[in-house]
Amino acid sequence: MFGKAPLKIFSCRSSRLLAEKIANSLGVELGKSSVTCFSDGEFQPCFDESVRGDMVFIIQSTNPPAENMFELLLMIDAAKRASAYKVIAVIPYYGFARQDRKDRPRVSIGSKLSADLLSTAGVDRVITMDLHADQIQGFFNVPVDHLFGSAIFAPYIEKLNLKNLTVSAPDMGGSKRANAYSRYLQSEMVLCYKLRKKPNVVEEMSIIGDVEGKNVVIIDDMVDTASTLVLAANMMKDRGAESIRAFATHPILSGNAVERINDSALEELVVSDSVPFTNTSKKIKILSMADIFATTIQAVTTNQSISTNFVF
Repeated sequence: MFGKAPLKIFSCRSSRLLAEKIANSLGVELGKSSVTCFSDGEFQPCFDESVRGDMVFIIQSTNPPAENMFELLLMIDAAKRASAYKVIAVIPYYGFARQDRKDRPRVSIGSKLSADLLSTAGVDRVITMDLHADQIQGFFNVPVDHLFGSAIFAPYIEKLNLKNLTVSAPDMGGSKRANAYSRYLQSEMVLCYKLRKKPNVVEEMSIIGDVEGKNVVIIDDMVDTASTLVLAANMMKDRGAESIRAFATHPILSGNAVERINDSALEELVVSDSVPFTNTSKKIKILSMADIFATTIQAVTTNQSISTNFVF
C-alpha cells in the first residue's frame, strides 16, 4: 500500500505481460479480473475482487484492434461503478495518435475522440509514454503524465560508446525529439525530409546533413511498416555512414516490417515492450519500460514529483 488509498493494479488482456512486470516492480500482486466472451464477439470485463475506495490503475495499450480501447473503457466504467476512489489509465502506447489534427478535409481527429471517450468513461488520470504529438495532452481534461522513452534509450546509447555519434530523425516531425537526444548526448544531428502521397507510402526522401564516417542513431516514437526507417537507413549507408541503429518506443511492426528490417542496412532496432510483440529477429532488441511505469505509479499514489523519471 502506498499513500492513503490502497493501490491496486489491473490489466486488460492485451497488456497483461507488461502489467505483470509493473506489478512485480512495485512488489504487489496483479489484481484479479476476468472477461466474459459471447459467441457474437461481445465481451464483458469484470473485477473479481473489491475495488471500493481503492486507487485503481488499469494497464492497457490502445493499439488496434479497436477492442483494446473499448476493453479499457469498459474496465474504467466498471471500476467507477464499483466505487473505486480513483481510476488511472496506464496507456503505454496511445493508439490513434496519428490522427491528431485535420490534415485534409472531412477526416476525424481520432486522438481527440479517444480522449473524450476515456473522460466519459470516468478516468481520473492518464499515464502514457511518447505520444505521437505532444499536443495530444491538451485533448484531455484530466492530468496526463507523459513519460519519455529516453529514460531507457539514452542510457543504452551511452553504453555503446560510439565514436562520431550522430542523431537523426526519420522525418521533420521527429526533429524536436532528435534534437533533445542530440543535446543530451552532445552529438551532431542530421534530418530526413520525406514526401508522402498516402499513409505508409513514402514517395521521396532526402537527407539533410553529413553522415559519412558517422555512427548514426535514428530516433522515433514508433515503427509501423518500417518503410521510412529502412529507406533512411539504406540511404545513410549509401552516403558512407559507418553504422546505423534505430530506437523506436512503440514496435507496431505491421505487415512485412520485420522482414524489411532484417534486409536493411540497420545494425540494430531497439524498441520497448509498450506493445505486445513476439521478437523473431536478431536485429531487434526489446527493453522493458516496466520500472519506469512502476516508479511513476508509486509517485502518483504518494503525490510525489515524477520529473526524476525524465532523462531530458
